[in-house]
Amino acid sequence: MVTPLLENGELDKQGLRNIVAYMMDGGVHGLFLLGTTGEGPSLSRKLRKQLVSEACELINKQLPVLVGITDTSVQESLELAHHAKKAGADVLVVAPPYYFPISQEEIQGYLEHLVPQLPLPFLLYNMPSCTKLWLSLETVKKARELGAIGIKDSSGDLAYLHALLDEFGQDPSFSIITGTESFLPDLLAKGGHGTVAGGANFFPRMFVGLYEACLGRDEEKISIFLNRVQSISDTIYSVGKGESKYVKGTKCALSVMGLCHDQVAPPLQRFNAVERGQITTYMDGFPPDSEHGSMV
Repeated sequence: MVTPLLENGELDKQGLRNIVAYMMDGGVHGLFLLGTTGEGPSLSRKLRKQLVSEACELINKQLPVLVGITDTSVQESLELAHHAKKAGADVLVVAPPYYFPISQEEIQGYLEHLVPQLPLPFLLYNMPSCTKLWLSLETVKKARELGAIGIKDSSGDLAYLHALLDEFGQDPSFSIITGTESFLPDLLAKGGHGTVAGGANFFPRMFVGLYEACLGRDEEKISIFLNRVQSISDTIYSVGKGESKYVKGTKCALSVMGLCHDQVAPPLQRFNAVERGQITTYMDGFPPDSEHGSMV
């Protein structure tokens, strides 16, 4: 889930209410706060806590809530973890600390130190483009031994995802989730469990529909949905320049829909008028999300 912001950098409370209601109405199975799309590392610690508290109050235990606690400081990660539990969250999401390059041995030691102090179950998060570290299978195995209930892989590497499935796919207590939306059919076909889809912010029914089509092995629907997923990648996620354009595109799409402001956290900058016009044109070209779930 995105973190909706006002122009002054404060939490967009009405936008938060709109997005939570919209995604829940769209049938999503859970909400992940303070991930990459949620700009977690760019937000003040005060704002992170505020988001978790207010989102958990709105969700009111109707869905599982996952909270990203990754920080450069282990103490700050633990403080947010304990706040998340008090607010009513269900699962913590742990990626490697960023800035300093670290080794597999160091991340394993970090987990050995961090995990016993966590107040909730945790999910491992492989996000090498942002953390400088690609979690090895040995590190994932160590995390599982420490109690990890699964891993979200956002590497975009299908071979790595297959290696995770080969190594851990037979463990019913360990979930394998992809952050690459187009990988969902392949993942589910091979025994994986789902996707954390940034595009579900604006098209929740479409991604729920794709998931259900995969479970039902409806190849015709899967093909149609995958074409739409690819269209999102070619349009909404491809406006502007830089690796952050999908984050800005997602927020801009929600703004065009009237759900929240398009303000992003520094150092990112929101789209200019020309780029916003492109997003508006692209969004106008997609069928309404209400039609995605009822596709025949």
